[in-house]
Amino acid sequence: MMQKIEQIFERVLWDVRFVVLFAVIVSVILSFATFYVAAIDAYNTVFHLVHYADPALSAIEKVELRNSTVTHIVEVLDGFLLGTILLIFAFGLYELFISKIDCAHEGEGASNVLIINNLDDLKNRLAKVILLILIVKFFEYGINMKFTTPMDLLTFAAGIALIGLALFLSHKAEDHAPIIGGKH
Repeated sequence: MMQKIEQIFERVLWDVRFVVLFAVIVSVILSFATFYVAAIDAYNTVFHLVHYADPALSAIEKVELRNSTVTHIVEVLDGFLLGTILLIFAFGLYELFISKIDCAHEGEGASNVLIINNLDDLKNRLAKVILLILIVKFFEYGINMKFTTPMDLLTFAAGIALIGLALFLSHKAEDHAPIIGGKH
């Protein structure tokens, strides 16, 4: 009798993993929404650029338009990266808790980015894309930053150095993947 109860309990417990499907579906929907917003922002950025060729614009207005355009492009990239994070998260959760995505593992067109073997793989892939988003955000703020004191410039340079260090460390972390069974 106890063995039967244990089997039923384990079956129910195992089937509870399907609650993850909710997170997968919501992540995919949010990814599409983020791509949609970024695409509309990209369209609006290009639409506003039509005025760049206007001979009536002064040099100062052109510089302002150029700077705002670069800022908007960075924001669009940021949106696409966020949408990508949501997709990677959805694929990772699905593969970890529900089932392997067969077509992601087949053929030459299959991307290793989407193949998640464990929570560390998912965490590492998400961390890399989040780091990229932070770099893009820093770039966006750097474009609009007004340097009024030498300390502003020094702080900005320190930020660039820290970004370089973060990229270096993330690259080094890849090179020193844990050794399993004597192989990398």
